[in-house]
Amino acid sequence: MAPVLRQRELGRSLLARQMLLERADTTIEEAVTHLVGLQAQAPYAPYFGLWSRLRSSDTTGLANALIERRLVRVALMRSTIHLVATADYRSLRPWAQPALERELDTAHKTMLAGVDRQAVAEAGEALLSARHLTPAELGASLRRRWPDRDPRALAAVVRNLVPLVQVPPRAVWGIGGATRYATAATWTGVEPAPAADPEHIVLRYLASVNDVQTWAGRTRLRPILEKLRPRLAVFRNEYGTELFDVPDGPRPHADVRAPVRLLPEYDNLLASHADRTRVISEEARRRITTRNGMRATFLVDGQVAGAWKLRRAKRRVTLDIDPFRPLSAAECNEVETEGARLLAFAAPDAGHDIDGTCRR
Repeated sequence: MAPVLRQRELGRSLLARQMLLERADTTIEEAVTHLVGLQAQAPYAPYFGLWSRLRSSDTTGLANALIERRLVRVALMRSTIHLVATADYRSLRPWAQPALERELDTAHKTMLAGVDRQAVAEAGEALLSARHLTPAELGASLRRRWPDRDPRALAAVVRNLVPLVQVPPRAVWGIGGATRYATAATWTGVEPAPAADPEHIVLRYLASVNDVQTWAGRTRLRPILEKLRPRLAVFRNEYGTELFDVPDGPRPHADVRAPVRLLPEYDNLLASHADRTRVISEEARRRITTRNGMRATFLVDGQVAGAWKLRRAKRRVTLDIDPFRPLSAAECNEVETEGARLLAFAAPDAGHDIDGTCRR
């Protein structure tokens, strides 16, 4: 009978793998590779995600890595934008392809009916090999050839069938700008692998079958895990769900202290598991979900305990804290201490305030 890992143990294990029990002493690129990328729809979210995980992290380091093309922003798992190491992109892009193709059918099926998608993709690739274009510019250019089609759907075909990079200054701290695409081949000089290596990739992201499928945005992955079974440690959770892990994976005791951490919107800790209750309750999950996405959150004792946001006005920046439950005086102090560190990271030249129900 497989050993049982209870929810609190699973939560501590997940936090350890995500570098959230103890900040790591490693480089930005090593951290991004270890995490198999950071979800990055919000341009600056990865800056805060890395700050929460690394002993030494500043805005300049990530910005330079983007400019120097060591890290890239690409559509990958679940057809969402991820920040990944350029070297990692090569294997991850073919792995993500089924999710990218499925999104075209779910989001644009009607407008793409009867369209030769491969012809659209080739036309878009030719345009983007010549110059960088925004999605709107790309769609408008393609519409000259397909005048009866929605330009947004045409641009989506290129985004999902041609490996593209969102080029700087998009997501460069303090500069930013509109999304502009380049082909990944011209930007990175690296072609995607001919096919995905699912065993290698799954070994980097293990949990239940449903967890792996949720993270990848793919289905029918059980055969891969079954093939890997002899190499894996097997457990069950309290509800009998089978869990897979590498034999030497971190599995901290349930009583290991989990410090307060402030996470950005869309953080993979909360976005890429089928069972998320190990770090967030269903009630808290409803409160962080918005019409446009996911709020930035903070953890207390390894669980989402509230949300946060930065509010800028002239030369002052305020951290708004929104707890989802009453916090003890000690918990408030820890949240505010971590909040002060975040303000110093995000706005070193401004005045700082912390507001919310911790402040009485």
